[in-house]
Amino acid sequence: MIYDFVVAGAGIVGLSVTYKLLTKYPDANVLILEKEDRVAAHQTGHNSGVIHSGIYYKPESYRARNCIDGRHQLVDFCREQDVTFDLCGKIIVATDEEELPRLQKIYHRGLENGIEGLTMIGEKEIREIEPYSAGIKALHVPCAGIVDFTGVCKAFERLIKEKGGSLRFNEKVEGIYDRGKSVVVRTNSSVYRAGYFIGCAGLHSDRVANSAGLKSDIQIVPFRGEYYKLTPVVESWVRGLIYPLPNPSFPFLGVHFTRMANGGVECGPNAVFAFKREGYDKLSFDLSDTIETVNFPGFWKLAGKHWQMGLNEYYRSFSKQAFVGQLQKLIPGIRLEHLKESPAGVRAMALKPNGEILDDFHFEIKEREIHVLNAPSPAATASLSIADEILKKINPK
Repeated sequence: MIYDFVVAGAGIVGLSVTYKLLTKYPDANVLILEKEDRVAAHQTGHNSGVIHSGIYYKPESYRARNCIDGRHQLVDFCREQDVTFDLCGKIIVATDEEELPRLQKIYHRGLENGIEGLTMIGEKEIREIEPYSAGIKALHVPCAGIVDFTGVCKAFERLIKEKGGSLRFNEKVEGIYDRGKSVVVRTNSSVYRAGYFIGCAGLHSDRVANSAGLKSDIQIVPFRGEYYKLTPVVESWVRGLIYPLPNPSFPFLGVHFTRMANGGVECGPNAVFAFKREGYDKLSFDLSDTIETVNFPGFWKLAGKHWQMGLNEYYRSFSKQAFVGQLQKLIPGIRLEHLKESPAGVRAMALKPNGEILDDFHFEIKEREIHVLNAPSPAATASLSIADEILKKINPK
């Protein structure tokens, strides 16, 4: 059988693309290849489940446009498919006077991006929204929320099957070959032929692209994000989402409090280099993954720029007290005994050889292929809009 489209990866981006393909081309034969035994096995199933507003991103960037459009599509999809979500709102908190100019800058960016309902609030309003939170000023972002992303993916899986699409699990893509009028996709156990190939391989997106002969200079470097959960006795201290101001010199948002769509409250994540692309434990290690990273000049240039912040993140990784100290800036009453460990996630950070972080969605295109080489946060929120973007770029023949 020759498939019209083969998609690599059954995370939320690959599933969104497949769902949109079958909606636009209802008679097409579409196949998803996934190396794990289920959907949402890695980044999608290990993130904090936040519906992002789009407030932080550079105006007119893919991330800004796709996040806002994707958020609306995601909320509509969840309502239609009865997936758990809650637009519980978010506050971004300034805890001292020095942070106020940065808060103002984010506020203006949010206005420029058209974030609905965005307001600057003072201490009284902060306490009304989050009674246990510290802060002298904050941004209130009522359109942010929480969702069960694994539930979203299971809904996609069901709809894809209903529309006639196919999913093959335990199929790892190992080679992609252009045959002129078709593309041959070789996996660990089979060979498939397709009119068009779309790579949505997340943590392995660069490897899948390389197996197709693309000579991109971008490489994925894995960073683990570690979480704690609040014990039930203090879960009520968090009503929605409580975020710090992001550090402008560090490419992560900082530890925050997230009420989860299926219950509980997560605290985190930090961000530490992972010695394995799927390294969810502190001691996870893969020799080939590590050698690949340390041989990449971009990793050392990034480390040279952010080594001090990186050491602080590692310190918090092994010191629960240090982690608590960071959380206390947002909720002063938090104590060691209020935290219990929670599963970690690993994000795929795309780096250039000069150490620059690729901070927007990035696609590389061949005649019968498109590879999603970078889909950082808010990719899960934006997935349906990213899928629309991909469908504009493909030209099936």
